[in-house]
Amino acid sequence: MGEITIRQPHHRWILKRRRRRRLNIPVREATTVDGEWQETFRNRMRGFEARRAPKTGEAAISIKVRVTSGCFHREHSPRAYELIDRSLAMLSGSDGSFAFEEHESGPEILVYLALTTEGLSLAKGIIDLITAIIKARSEGVKKGDSPSHPVELIVRRVHNTEEFREETVLRVGHKDAVDEAKVERQLKDPLRKLLNRFFSTSSRIGTMRRSAAPEIL
Repeated sequence: MGEITIRQPHHRWILKRRRRRRLNIPVREATTVDGEWQETFRNRMRGFEARRAPKTGEAAISIKVRVTSGCFHREHSPRAYELIDRSLAMLSGSDGSFAFEEHESGPEILVYLALTTEGLSLAKGIIDLITAIIKARSEGVKKGDSPSHPVELIVRRVHNTEEFREETVLRVGHKDAVDEAKVERQLKDPLRKLLNRFFSTSSRIGTMRRSAAPEIL
């Protein structure tokens, strides 16, 4: 939907403008991403990987639900976070395979994406959690949470010490319908592109399958 590639120190950007227009997402003009934020994000991913090193064929990614304007955190969206907390309570991240981070702009999931013989594998529990977060935003607005601006689903990854990649895959208003199938479908291609440079066997990356069991939880 909107892919951004940044290589320091030149801050080279790639913005897929036509795709964003086709999907009715405002085109963002190229600006330099704050270097301090990039380093913060890199440290966050390093910390996640330090808690549990990736297994063979795994790559750590960030899946972010980010509000387009205003805030999306507990102080302004308490009803939404009540629902999010219930969903989190149903998952176990004690083995370090995923982490939930709260930010003013919206929650973030750090998780390992696995390459299997059938393609990219993201656990059913993670897809369910992403969907639950988006739905909680809508339900919270209905019950009085504010503000009510749309949220975007974003995937991102640090490929090496010089490159950061991010892609916006979905934009959802608080009145828009969304389900697990739609979330999975929208994630498929962006995740494949995000990981193409990471795996030497990128030609094997086909359709992402939704695990029958939460094998990376």
